[in-house]
Amino acid sequence: MPALLIVFAAIVLLPLIYILVQYNGLVSLKNHIADAWANIDTELKRRHELIPNLVETVKGYAQHEKEVLQRVVTLRKQCIDAGSYSTQRTGAESQLDSALKQLLIVVESYPDLKADRNFLQLQEELANTENRIQAARRFYNGNVRDYRNKCESFPSNVVAGAFGFESRDYFRAADDERDVVAIGFDQDN
Repeated sequence: MPALLIVFAAIVLLPLIYILVQYNGLVSLKNHIADAWANIDTELKRRHELIPNLVETVKGYAQHEKEVLQRVVTLRKQCIDAGSYSTQRTGAESQLDSALKQLLIVVESYPDLKADRNFLQLQEELANTENRIQAARRFYNGNVRDYRNKCESFPSNVVAGAFGFESRDYFRAADDERDVVAIGFDQDN
């Protein structure tokens, strides 16, 4: 009789335990991804709150740079309207990153603005927020990598497929964020 129980356990219980462990691991990774996305979302909202103050400060100095300022404001609204996790949201955020970089380039033309205490404080807060966003993106992408590995590796992919665990996308930089900025030195000598 004990041999029959051992055979029963080996045939029925061990695969069942394996499925439960894999399922719980997938659920855990899925929740880590949701948590990581919430961290990104928090930092993006912080950035969205800083942008109007930054734009208003720059607007006073840079009257004829309205196109750049308007683009930042428009992209900020698109990011907010895009809702939570989606490829549309990540694309809009990448475009906003580029627009903010353009805005900071415009600022270089205004020495009085660069010396303005409010602007410097806003610029520092924005830089700190951008650093936290980058850290949150790396954390998110690490969780997505682990989850995708588990969903795509055999035999855990069988459990993932059976219970409908779907792959997640990485948070990627926009193409123009990957471009290397050319720096040249004029040699008038």
